[in-house]
Amino acid sequence: MHISEPVPKPWAPPYSGVTPAAVPSRWTGQQISNSSSSISQFLLLPFADTRELQLLHFCLFLGIYLAALLGNGLVITAVACDHHLHTPMYFFLLNLSLIDLGCISTTAPKSMANSLWDTRAISYTGCVAQLFFFLFLITTEYSLLTVMAYDHYVAICHPLHYGTLLGSRACVHMAAAAWASGFLNAVMHTANTFSLPLCHGNAVDQFFCEIPQILKLSCSDAYLREIGVITFNVCLAFGCFVFIVVSYVQIFRAVLSIPLQQGWHKAFSTCLPHLAVVSVFLITALFTYLKPPSISSLLLDLVLAFLYSVFPPAVNPLIYSMRNHELKDAVWKLMTGYF
Repeated sequence: MHISEPVPKPWAPPYSGVTPAAVPSRWTGQQISNSSSSISQFLLLPFADTRELQLLHFCLFLGIYLAALLGNGLVITAVACDHHLHTPMYFFLLNLSLIDLGCISTTAPKSMANSLWDTRAISYTGCVAQLFFFLFLITTEYSLLTVMAYDHYVAICHPLHYGTLLGSRACVHMAAAAWASGFLNAVMHTANTFSLPLCHGNAVDQFFCEIPQILKLSCSDAYLREIGVITFNVCLAFGCFVFIVVSYVQIFRAVLSIPLQQGWHKAFSTCLPHLAVVSVFLITALFTYLKPPSISSLLLDLVLAFLYSVFPPAVNPLIYSMRNHELKDAVWKLMTGYF
């Protein structure tokens, strides 16, 4: 009598369809490592489940993205083409617009493509690249905002020494230091995050690859190392924030001692937009990385991520040009000259 051999079951990666609580504690580190290496893609969080809402999300993000491209592109072109704007303040503003363009281009297009094509997938390499460039640009932006606070402080509190303290070479060095700090921070965090073994599936609870959401997929205590690095970075960010606050306290004291209302208007029109940008960016970013798990929710995480990754690049050009007559005049001349 012929006895048929049992048909082997298709191989499935460890933890496939298994909840974190059901992961066997007896599995070895090699098995966990194999589980992590078997991940070829991640699944990003969709903004909507129905097709109509997905297309609505695509259209909204497309409008925001195009507004960011137009606004930052106009600022970059106006500063580069108008020799009256070749000053330290506008040099840093040009760098900020470049960063904003890169930042929103790192997160928004992939989210729009997923909504348009009704998918959630992002490749492992794509997730690593997205996390790296996002951290690189976000860190550079915060460093540059700190440098811009120093620029405003020197311009208002020490105007006679402005040319000496913020010459062309000094400005280039400070901008280069901001970009370099962002690059080093991104390399450290990206290497640290993706060296962790991942065994809690591949679903990322965010519309782009973000460190807190990747850490949720980790299955070992090694994630504490990355949390330690984040804590160190938060301390540095807090130090920069203290520097910005102290700078603006000195600026406001100096401004209030000016008897002319025109001097008040010029100083506040320069400083208040920068302070608004710093506040929105820092509050949302710090709350995202430091909020306790007890108040975490998908909706809250989405809103916070939107506020510090997509919203600022779109509104920063408007904030900086709203009360800046020099920049508005340069943009207007640029638009009328070409159109």
